[in-house]
Amino acid sequence: MTDPAENLTPREITRALDDYIIGQQKAKRAVAVALRNRWRRRQLGAELAQDVYPKNILLIGPTGVGKTEIARRLATLARAPFLKVEATKYSEVGYHGRDVESMVRDLVDAAVALVRAEQVKDVEQKAAAAAEHRILRALLDEAGLAEYQDPVPGGPGQLEGGIWRARPAVPGAPPPAPQDLGEREQARLSLREDLAGRRLEQRPVEVEVRDARTPTLSVMGPQGNETMGIDAQALQELWGRSPGNKTKVRRLTVAEARRLLHDEEADKLLDHPAIVAEALDRAQNDGIVFIDEIDKIVSSGSSDGPDVSREGVQRDLLSVVEGCAVYTRYGHVRTDHVLFLAAGAFHFHKPNELIPELQGRFPVRVALQSLTEADFVRILAEPKNALTRQYVALFRTEGVDLSFTRGGLERLAALAFRANRQTQDIGARRLMTILEKCLEDLSFDASERRGQQIVVDEKLVDERLGETGDDADLIPYRL
Repeated sequence: MTDPAENLTPREITRALDDYIIGQQKAKRAVAVALRNRWRRRQLGAELAQDVYPKNILLIGPTGVGKTEIARRLATLARAPFLKVEATKYSEVGYHGRDVESMVRDLVDAAVALVRAEQVKDVEQKAAAAAEHRILRALLDEAGLAEYQDPVPGGPGQLEGGIWRARPAVPGAPPPAPQDLGEREQARLSLREDLAGRRLEQRPVEVEVRDARTPTLSVMGPQGNETMGIDAQALQELWGRSPGNKTKVRRLTVAEARRLLHDEEADKLLDHPAIVAEALDRAQNDGIVFIDEIDKIVSSGSSDGPDVSREGVQRDLLSVVEGCAVYTRYGHVRTDHVLFLAAGAFHFHKPNELIPELQGRFPVRVALQSLTEADFVRILAEPKNALTRQYVALFRTEGVDLSFTRGGLERLAALAFRANRQTQDIGARRLMTILEKCLEDLSFDASERRGQQIVVDEKLVDERLGETGDDADLIPYRL
């Protein structure tokens, strides 16, 4: 498999991030270089590559300016395992809560899911054909059209001189099948064509599927099975309690059965050891962990209370970021070459208040700028996933043609920017509040406005948000 980052130069990475994030060029350049350096390391010899460690990045800036979106889009570009965690969810070893090593186990799980999804695409057609074949057999059995029918009591009949003789009708049984062999073959062909043409998707059918409700084995422990060195899945298989060993008959629609059976058939076609091996390699060499709210674990200087645990989390986090071996259900995973991106607003603390050792593991620091009113206008209009495009698509499902004028966008941006200045600066998330408030009544009545055109201009914004929409005294209560 070719490295997806091979053709991604830093300039191309930055250009791709521009499609979703407005501004923040310094942050984009920093993560683009970090991503390209991972590809460069793979081109080195094995001995030298082991000593080339990633330059972890600390993103500093208020909420809603694009820190998380930059990390998420970067992982998508590189097809790399990605995990976003909150630093505040972890506790020091010895305290109740999750230990920081669990983020590595979660990253490996994400890597396995990512590789498995890619492998499923390769067997898509075979799995779909096998699932459809199982559904067809179930439909033929219910209709009494199976190619071979054993003469069992209550069965559809038996072959006598080339003619199927029907048995006495059973209350609640399906209608009798055609008796002539030619008619039976024609009925089977017709059923097969209807199934392939998706004309039976809502028809109920009984199929045998894996029992996903099989109880899983859990060993009591403060950190769960994995940290105790116990592979619960292996024990379940040893004792015959694995969900894969249990099946049950369920009555589903053909569409539901097609989805479940497709997953089962795809799972049979996959090479699971190869998936795990590739996932471990990608987690260790390409994995990206985004640690948000890292400023919230800075100690305030007191000698007791939760601050002790905060500094303890920093110490525990240090070993993971610095590079260590973490036990997972798939084996030991080293974190030496995992790229860690940390982010925080640092309103009440400064980055140099982190313990020195942890500061040293984030050598690249980037300050993200607060968004301006002009940035808000661009955010509403330019990104591929812009809020305005989302609302236009949502209204189109109701047959309503929604559009925004430049004046309307500028008025919405002005209100959002003023609200951030007068209350709390929550960045681009303020646009969600403004837009939802502006379009609330229109969204409620959209189902009754089919065929209408709605233009969101400056006048409509003032009507929906009121003439005092930018009144400093009312902003805290309205927005």
